[in-house]
This record gives sequence, C-alpha cells and structure tokens, in this order.
Amino acid sequence: MRIIAGSKKGMKLKTPGGTSVRPTANRVREALFNILGPLVRDAVFIDLYAGSGAVGIEALSRGARLAIFVENKRDNIPLIGENLKKSGFKDRSLLLHRDVNRALPHLAEKQFRADLIFMDPPYLSKEIPTVIKAINGLPLLSPDGLIIVEHACSNGEWAAVFSNLRRKKYGQTCLSIIKP
Repeated sequence: MRIIAGSKKGMKLKTPGGTSVRPTANRVREALFNILGPLVRDAVFIDLYAGSGAVGIEALSRGARLAIFVENKRDNIPLIGENLKKSGFKDRSLLLHRDVNRALPHLAEKQFRADLIFMDPPYLSKEIPTVIKAINGLPLLSPDGLIIVEHACSNGEWAAVFSNLRRKKYGQTCLSIIKP
C-alpha cells in the first residue's frame, strides 16, 4: 500500500497480514480525497478504526494539521506507529489504543475539534449509527465538519435515518458523507 498524493506521494506503508484488517483500497482512498479536496488542508482529521493508519497518513500527506488514529486491535498499534515514524508525521499525530466508543468522549473531553472524521468499521458492523449519534452528541466535530463512513454497500440501511447524506459507490464499497 502506498501514499497516493501529497508530500509523501509513493511512500510504501506497512499493512497487517491476514484478514483481520481490510485496508481501504487505493481507488477508494483516492476517490475519498478527491471528494474532500481542499477541506483536508490544515484540518484536524480523525481516523476511527484506523487499521494500518493509511487513511490518516494520506490526510497528513495532503496537508492535514493533525491526524488522530483510534484503533482497538493491540497488534495494529505498533504498525501504525511504525508507519507514522517512517512518514515523519509522528509529531502531527495522536495514536489512541481504545475502543471507538470510549475514545470519542475522551477526545471531546480533551477539547479536540475535528474537521473531518473518517470511520471504516468492520464491514458488517451494526454500530455505525451508534457511533455517528455519539459524535453528534459530543462537542467533537467543528460546525462545518463532515463524517465519512466507508462501508459495504449491502450494509447501508442505517443511512436512511441521517439527512444531508451523500453516497458514492465503488464496486461493493460505499462512501457515505454526512454533514451533521
């Protein structure tokens, strides 16, 4: 997996072996950042369910001011740390080894205000609406902020309860963009 654009374009990232992590495909990551465009520059970017950290590192490469990585799988924490060190972005990042539902109140309490929150939970996860409602219930997202969810298109029935949603489809993968 490589960084697609920005200051670290072409840099190769480490990814976990096996099937426990499903990295965001390059074409989906490229589409995501094409959609976000200039919103990434100087943004505070939160990468929930960070996996290898590729999406947050891509945001940093494209000019995000800060990326916060939230990952619950213990084995992925050193991997994200290695990728941050290799990219030189360790000083513009925060890595939390926590469950998303515990990390969100912690980040709000520490007064982080995100411009962009990206979440890529396990594809069959039923917690997407719960996490979005938690984000909306906390002072965590800036007034013009966006929540972006990568999910299996077949797991999109949750989206009906959210207004101001835009969806893009890439094969079996969907990106849903929510403006709370």
